[in-house]
Amino acid sequence: MTDWTALTRAPGTSRSRSINAENPTGAPGRAAMTASALGPSRKGRPAISLEPGGTATLADVDGPGTIRHLWMTVPDKTSAGPWVLRDLVLRIFWDDATTPSVEVPLGDFFCNGFGQRALITSAPIVVAPTGGMNCYFPMPFQRHARIELTNEHPGKVDGIYYQLDYTVDDDLPADTAQFHAQWRRSNASTAPAEDHVILDGVTGSGHYVGTYIGLTALERYWWGEGEVKFYLDDDTDYPSQCSTGLEDYAGGAWAFQDALRVDPPPKPLTFSAPYCGYPFYSDQDTTKASPFLTSTLQSHGMYRWHLPDPVIFRDRLKVTLQQIGAWDHGHFERCDDISTVAYWYQATGENALDPLLSREHRRPR
Repeated sequence: MTDWTALTRAPGTSRSRSINAENPTGAPGRAAMTASALGPSRKGRPAISLEPGGTATLADVDGPGTIRHLWMTVPDKTSAGPWVLRDLVLRIFWDDATTPSVEVPLGDFFCNGFGQRALITSAPIVVAPTGGMNCYFPMPFQRHARIELTNEHPGKVDGIYYQLDYTVDDDLPADTAQFHAQWRRSNASTAPAEDHVILDGVTGSGHYVGTYIGLTALERYWWGEGEVKFYLDDDTDYPSQCSTGLEDYAGGAWAFQDALRVDPPPKPLTFSAPYCGYPFYSDQDTTKASPFLTSTLQSHGMYRWHLPDPVIFRDRLKVTLQQIGAWDHGHFERCDDISTVAYWYQATGENALDPLLSREHRRPR
């Protein structure tokens, strides 16, 4: 949690900086220099564009420092097609690392999966009307931070607005943990009774702080009986912690419905709260890619932040989600389309994380 009492004390050695298209280096006294039709220093470069296959370096700064706030907005589609939010990839590198600590489709990082927008009102992630994506996870770095955005969309993406607010010259302890996030997907690729893996390959110590889950139901009946399981340190066959069901893990209950009934059909109730939420439900094809298709499979988006109650690991961490459903005759094993983002802080250790799937394998159903 943020220590607001620090604002009542002298600032010490830290200095505030900000990076956006108007000041791409964050250097002091160098913002809003580009001229426009209105004249010098009058909104001359508020945004950037990315060609297909291009990568923009949003930040490349020396430490020690801490990224305090990340804001972005991008179009959700172009003339080349929808799914821009799934096609743009956010990568963050800390210090001298050659592999990213954060590698996530842009929309999913901000709990906007399925290539579609959803309003989020939570403590670390806020998505405001219309498509203003905010992240408040503090991200400290000792020596260096590099943030990249890559366009894997088939068309040019115009109107990429961004701002990174950070501090430099921070007095960071040597054992300061660094922020990580990873996206994974099981697109009906698992076998019955095989769990979706949210996170694996993490060795070292740290705190697991959150999960975003996007699930498209590929089978009939209720889809959310699966439990989230945390295998900590020496756990092998059985985890140390688990939930009692998927909607329970996301802070809801009884299938996120207005009532447990058959007739009339129950209505899903979306919500967004500081530490948990079910902000997205859809059974419509909003892409309008086909004039003959107006409905599609049901998709559900939810999140859970472990900020007041972090999951602590000292040697290893693995997080999985069971795929279990229910109907009148009891529970049954399912195989759905599940994509997740794991968020954690890690102080020590080396990770063997799976690389991000290609754009073709990230396309929403």
